[in-house]
Amino acid sequence: MKNSEIRELSDKELKDKIEDEKAHLVRLKLNHAVSPLDNPNKLRESRRLVARLNTELRKRELSENQE
Repeated sequence: MKNSEIRELSDKELKDKIEDEKAHLVRLKLNHAVSPLDNPNKLRESRRLVARLNTELRKRELSENQE
C-alpha cells in the first residue's frame, strides 16, 4: 500500500486497517516460527506498513490539536 493510498483513507478505515495488519503480522510470525516462510521479507513489509499507518494516524491527531 502506497503512502498516497494511505492518505486517502478515513480515520475509521485507517484504524481498521491497522488492526487487520497487526493481526496479519502476528499470523505471519507464528507461521514463520513453525515453518520458515518462503519470503521472510513479508514480515518486514507488514511491520513497515503498520508503522506507516500509525504515522499517518498520529499526523492527523497532531494536526487536529494544532487547530
